[in-house]
Amino acid sequence: MPAVAPSRSDLDVAALRRALLDWYDANARSLPWRRPPGSRAPVDPYRVWLSEVMLQQTTVPHATPYFERFTARWPTVSDLAAVEDGDLMAAWAGLGYYARARNLLACARAVARDHGGVFHDTEAGLLALPGVGAYTAAAVAAIAFDRPANVVDGNVERVIARLFAVETPVPAARPELKRLAGSLVADDRPGDWAQALMDLGSTVCRPRSPFCLMCPIREHCAGLATGEPERFPVKTKKAVKPHRQGVAWVLRDGAGRVALVRRPDKGLLGGMLGLPTGEWGEGPLDDAPPVIADWRDAGAVEHVFTHFSLTLWVRVANGQGDFVWTAQVEAAEALPTVFRKALIASSRC
Repeated sequence: MPAVAPSRSDLDVAALRRALLDWYDANARSLPWRRPPGSRAPVDPYRVWLSEVMLQQTTVPHATPYFERFTARWPTVSDLAAVEDGDLMAAWAGLGYYARARNLLACARAVARDHGGVFHDTEAGLLALPGVGAYTAAAVAAIAFDRPANVVDGNVERVIARLFAVETPVPAARPELKRLAGSLVADDRPGDWAQALMDLGSTVCRPRSPFCLMCPIREHCAGLATGEPERFPVKTKKAVKPHRQGVAWVLRDGAGRVALVRRPDKGLLGGMLGLPTGEWGEGPLDDAPPVIADWRDAGAVEHVFTHFSLTLWVRVANGQGDFVWTAQVEAAEALPTVFRKALIASSRC
């Protein structure tokens, strides 16, 4: 399937593809879920899928140690499917966006239960799996199965916006950016092509101070020709995030263990272990403690979620109660980042 001509009559698609793939052959990042550029060695779709889920809203340096721990502990999708929900959520702690962990487990169980532990090799088949969206389906199809899929993440959007000097602001520009990216896809090395675009956006075509002189496709870049490549993608002004506040209760027993609770499956940090806490809102603090004790103030920690920022006041006491009592070190490892911050702050008191 030849690449479809994009909306730029001056663009030599064949030359652009050749230049970028040659660059990728020489400069591809070495990542634990990848095969070397140009290799025909089999790719484990489980590792590709797992890495792509982890990398959503997360950087490669942050996600890589999680990936290595997961694949050492659960080397196949069937191994992952058999894990208890709580163990999976504890292993995910610190990666954020915890709905991804719930979707990860639902997908693994569907693959193991309904498909004999074998992933579909087409975008349509992958999209039918729970928790798999258009981006993940395209990435697994291209990287694991060499299907000519259109893989568009944030790095690719930035490359395409600059390459074509797209003036429409994001997010409204996303359909146009996806269409333009699709115009460059071909049957030749689709997995390498997808990863080459990702690597270019991550290492060269950076959001700020792009290394345009090092870019292998700079001769084709309309954004660079304007003299203002950093202007692309054009951004709409972000709305100010609402601010909320709440209280986290750090209760320890005589052995120094920390009282934790399992949060409801639905909602923010659903299914995760956490410190006891009241409601987080924009009004007065919900400061009713979980048990009667001599509570002391340990100050506050700040945290930013996707849709709001949070000031979390930390209260500390010794006591007893019906909780999940956990050793301090284990608690720190199992808690989401916001509660880990509160646990660290509690040591000041």
